[in-house]
Amino acid sequence: MAAEPGAAHRPLILDPAAPGAAAAIAELRERPGIEITDLRAPLRAELAEIPEPAPQAGDRWVYYPWRNRLLGLPAEPEFRAVRLNRNRNKLTAAEQAVLGALRIGVVGQSVGHAVAYALAQEGICGYLRLADFDAIALSNLNRVPATLFDIGVNKAVVTARRIAELDPYLPVDIHPGGVDGESMPEYLAGLSLVVEECDSLDVKLLVREHARAAGLPVVMETSDRGLLDVERYDLEPERAPFHGMLGGVRAADLRGLASRDKAPYVMGILGADQISARMGASMVEIDETLAAWPQLGSEVMLGGALVAAAVRRIGLGGALPSGRVRIDLEAELDRVAAPEVPAAATAAPDEPDPRVPPPDASDVRKVLHCAQRAPSGGNAQPWTLTADAAEIRIELRTDYRTGLDHRFRGSAVALGAALYNARAAAAALGILGAVELREPDGDGLLATLRLGHGSDPALAADYPLALRRETNRRLGAGGALDGTLTAELRAAATAEGAMLRIVDDPDALAEAAAILAASDRVRYLEPELHRELFDEVRAVDDDLTAGIDVRSLELAPDERVAFEVARRPDIMANLRDWSGGSALGDSTRDRVLTAAAILVVTVPAETVGAPGLTGYARGGAAAERVWIAAQRAGLAVQPISPVFLYARDVSELAAISPGFVDTLTSLQGRFLHLVGVPERETMALALRVSRAADATVRSRRRPMPGVDTSS
Repeated sequence: MAAEPGAAHRPLILDPAAPGAAAAIAELRERPGIEITDLRAPLRAELAEIPEPAPQAGDRWVYYPWRNRLLGLPAEPEFRAVRLNRNRNKLTAAEQAVLGALRIGVVGQSVGHAVAYALAQEGICGYLRLADFDAIALSNLNRVPATLFDIGVNKAVVTARRIAELDPYLPVDIHPGGVDGESMPEYLAGLSLVVEECDSLDVKLLVREHARAAGLPVVMETSDRGLLDVERYDLEPERAPFHGMLGGVRAADLRGLASRDKAPYVMGILGADQISARMGASMVEIDETLAAWPQLGSEVMLGGALVAAAVRRIGLGGALPSGRVRIDLEAELDRVAAPEVPAAATAAPDEPDPRVPPPDASDVRKVLHCAQRAPSGGNAQPWTLTADAAEIRIELRTDYRTGLDHRFRGSAVALGAALYNARAAAAALGILGAVELREPDGDGLLATLRLGHGSDPALAADYPLALRRETNRRLGAGGALDGTLTAELRAAATAEGAMLRIVDDPDALAEAAAILAASDRVRYLEPELHRELFDEVRAVDDDLTAGIDVRSLELAPDERVAFEVARRPDIMANLRDWSGGSALGDSTRDRVLTAAAILVVTVPAETVGAPGLTGYARGGAAAERVWIAAQRAGLAVQPISPVFLYARDVSELAAISPGFVDTLTSLQGRFLHLVGVPERETMALALRVSRAADATVRSRRRPMPGVDTSS
């Protein structure tokens, strides 16, 4: 067989119908160690699934000498039809054809490798010309997608080989000696656009000087803070290189400079006020602790994407004038990590962080602050907090109640949690005294914490955890609780005079998921419950000191769409009329199915007689203590409030949801049986515990009330 052209970086493409090709293919098949793979049938099977596929144009055998592999492929039209099919309709067929005619040069093969590969991968060029004089070294492999087997191989060769293994039909020429003033005119000849990504400052300027003379656009990406630079010499032939930022400096003035001497010019190109802090610090370290400019692989890959986007726009005649833009991912992540808080949601001046009391706060204010951090249904905070030098009072608000909060039972649970937090803070501060719970009239409830000199190590240990306690609605990772932990959780409930029922068997969790999902469906479909549900939810630009921040719902994109649809009462009315809406509980079902367990806090039934709010308050204290114990163990906790939670008979279910009494009666019975709640006990609260990532946001609280300690 004749010598193999381009054996260093180009495959040999053989058409079996061409003269002499059959013999060459036969010779290759007989070579020792050659690996032969025939991809024609599977690729044509893909081709058959494409609407309007390319007509068959025969077969090709492609030999990759650096791999000693022979591939059987369809000819170029069929191959490209399959390989680029998923570009449509991001790129139309007409646009693909226009871009496929571009001839692009890429100088420098670090960021340039990522650029050239992205262009080839998208099929937005018909020819590539690569230049780099350097060879792959181990230190290049943090950003160049080469391998140990490529060390010592010219960088342009490595890029060309990788592209050939993607698309053997794409013409790629290389200049392994790089480019200089003498070779530059030949290098640029016939190109549509040049991408400059080299390290040498003099070559950077040289490319621009010659590109301007040739009327070619130049694109560059710096891989520091995502700086994309576009110079449209095709539209502005008199434009100064680098937008004039280097003044009258010419390429010859930069040749042979040491790294430190290049720094002022690099700063001139990047902008001293725009360069990243770490890159700026690194420039000081060149030739000291660093041998060359630092680059990260992820930043290089981003550069490839940015340049490809610019090439598409220029190639299709879209608007992209000369200039520069930053696509700074770190800045965007910083913005996400510390989002701006709308003015309406800003904490009151005396509470800059809702979880941390002011450092100069009195002990009484610290106790009140901790009480205010307690959980409540809909984050309603259904209490008033007052204090003097002798006692702290937590009184139930009776001017607020939702349909789920039947006879203020849910509010009483919340008050009990607030009282527990107050006790924990007082114990930690050494001012714990006696506690009194009483129902002064009708539906009222008042908790009083006397301020003394006592403490309680177990309570005190919960104080910092009470401040950090949060609701976490993220999906969990499953996995049962171990025996030691379940014993600790039960002990936490027992310490407050309550009991804890645990559902953690996978089959039982599946049944609980079905019951709770069906209950949520009722909440969406019952008009008054639906209105209350969406009244509770707060958008980011709302006042977030009460209600539920929508971000805390931890909705996936598809769940967000469903949630927005579910906002509409008219849609819910149709579903109600059709006895539909089973998917309305999917979000709850998914979360329960990924839980480690459902914990149900119960209290003795005799403590919750009419009105019986003290019993529910004790259940709230127990639930808060269990919640804190679960978070101490690293679990995420979410309270679950099925519609039937605080109804004790059918008449109360009818008062909560007149349209779904039978449904709720059945669901309540199934749930009590599943959990194993005997008639002598009443549910106070259910908690979903899971192993999950941290919550996106924590609920805020209303500003702390004033405190009179004069009496």
